[in-house]
Amino acid sequence: MTDYAYSTAAELAAAMDAGEVSAVELAMAMIARIERLDGDINAICVPDFDRALAAAGEADAARSRGEAGPVLGVPMTVKDSIDVAGLPTTWGFPRFKDHVATSDAVAVARLRAAGAVILGKTTVPLALGEFQSFNAIHGTTNNPWDLGRTPGGSSGGSAAALAAGFGALSMGSDIGGSLRVPAHFCGVYAHKPSIGLLPLRGHTFPGARPLPEFGGDLGVIGPMARGAADLEMMVRLLCDPDEAGPGIAYRTALRPARHDHLGAFRVLILESHPLVPVSSEVRAAIDDLATRLAASGVTVRRHSPHLPDLAAGARCYMRLLQSAVAAGFPPAVYAAGVEAAAALDPSDVSLVAERARGVVLSHRDWVAADAVRAAQRARWAELFTEVDIVVAPVFSTPAFPHDHSEPMTKRVIPIDGEEHDYLDQSAWGGIATAPGLPSTAVPVTRSAQGLPIGVQLIGPLLEDHTPIRFAALLEREFGGFTPPPLGASA
Repeated sequence: MTDYAYSTAAELAAAMDAGEVSAVELAMAMIARIERLDGDINAICVPDFDRALAAAGEADAARSRGEAGPVLGVPMTVKDSIDVAGLPTTWGFPRFKDHVATSDAVAVARLRAAGAVILGKTTVPLALGEFQSFNAIHGTTNNPWDLGRTPGGSSGGSAAALAAGFGALSMGSDIGGSLRVPAHFCGVYAHKPSIGLLPLRGHTFPGARPLPEFGGDLGVIGPMARGAADLEMMVRLLCDPDEAGPGIAYRTALRPARHDHLGAFRVLILESHPLVPVSSEVRAAIDDLATRLAASGVTVRRHSPHLPDLAAGARCYMRLLQSAVAAGFPPAVYAAGVEAAAALDPSDVSLVAERARGVVLSHRDWVAADAVRAAQRARWAELFTEVDIVVAPVFSTPAFPHDHSEPMTKRVIPIDGEEHDYLDQSAWGGIATAPGLPSTAVPVTRSAQGLPIGVQLIGPLLEDHTPIRFAALLEREFGGFTPPPLGASA
């Protein structure tokens, strides 16, 4: 059989429609690949192979009846934090290692209804609160490009699975770069949707009621893939609102992409931030991309008077993030601060205690921060009248070596030989997260050490098809995903 390990979902659907391969054959090949390679990578924390094969058989039967669809029979994975009925949802907490979801998240239910074959769930860091993916239940996930480095977090298992050829798609989530950072580190694609665009119900802390708005002040779920066209397909498939909430009254009708030709786009290049430096390698990658864009007819700008104050935006984002994270967890975890943390499993104490001090804003303070966000969002809207896309770093460096030292607040990231605070990297995720803007992470080149380097393409609010289309045009013009040496030789 042809090796379909690195095919996109669109390519797999076309192959099955043409009768070149069956869904069962694809599922069996993916399962064999996972069993052969995942011992070193550790991306799949909960395999679901028996049900995957049954779903593949159902997909083949549906296709034989003349049915079709973009994910019918396509193998994929789902992040641990997103509920899949019958499988554990742990968020990395040892005390929830046996917590089994009783129903599918809305997004998972829609994917199943469309015939997707879910191979299993992917690893996350404790409480999804990391730029790495490791926890005391499932261990450490390694980057397929270099096993000594992190694949990113918190959707690191999903990104590693895609880079290793374990399915064509994955579902992840993002509040601080959790889709975009792993995509950048592993050389794959991810889309952080506009706030509220994809239904959140079922992206649920273990034991909490799966409400439609859970985490919706900043957090989103989103698709990951090895090509931009698959991201567009997934957004179209999943973007109708949750009928358990206000979505009972309306349907989503996203605007089309602003342009269909690369040269028609207007782009602002953003390669620096007042609060965190960018490595020379990442800056060089962005400069090279800007040069190639200009040569392709794209209008490239380096400055704009409409760009919001990035330092003020980052401070606002961190205040909103602290409040959103604290509110999203059961009160017993956070309300009593460090005292509550002491009662948890010892492996939970460090992260919870670290985040338990003063993280809950008063309502007055939250409203003040929200007012700053509203003003920033208005500035972004002004900016997007003169440009279509903002190209920015996802992270200041390529993937870094594993560092599980505690406390996290003492960790550092070396940037061109100088050490900088680990958590300062949140500023890059917050650029799009605080105002709720869509952001598509795309691979653009590799570092001197052969590690992927990506960028994020930030677009106008609720115009998600614009950054995704730009990503597709970049892919067509300059190339996109390439397999890592591990996957290529396997």
